[in-house]
Amino acid sequence: MTDSRTSDDTDRSDDTDLLVQEGDIAGDYLERLLDIADVDGDIDMDVEGTRAVVAIVGEGLDALIGPNGQTLEALQELTRLAVVQQTGVRSRLMLDIGGFRARRKTELTEIGTRAAQRCLEEGQPVKLAPMTPFERKVVHDAVAAVEGVTSESEGVEPERRVVVLPA
Repeated sequence: MTDSRTSDDTDRSDDTDLLVQEGDIAGDYLERLLDIADVDGDIDMDVEGTRAVVAIVGEGLDALIGPNGQTLEALQELTRLAVVQQTGVRSRLMLDIGGFRARRKTELTEIGTRAAQRCLEEGQPVKLAPMTPFERKVVHDAVAAVEGVTSESEGVEPERRVVVLPA
């Protein structure tokens, strides 16, 4: 029997396998963390594009999200470190807890779209509040969907922000 897959198909399969492995490692790590913290939650894993996505779902997870998602960001970094420790490969894993990131993504898309419309109407740059890298990416994507404007990031963490500019 011959394998009719191209090397691109094999590469994609290998990439997906690595992302699934990242999700499994992250899920195990987060399960242990939930047990230690005595928090109830279920772990959902998926692959979206070029990253593993792991979500903790359940009720009463606010302590794991923290103010403005700061605890969530810290847990994501710790989870990425756990993955790197086992795989030796830098992880771009995305962690969501209690649907926080999904809700925030919707809000940020609206913010980006409104800023783009304002920029178009006024013909002036619109500077947004400082955001995390995840938040800035969502806003850049929303701005890119509006014709006649562009966006860039300026500043230094933690004060890095999106600026919407006329094209």
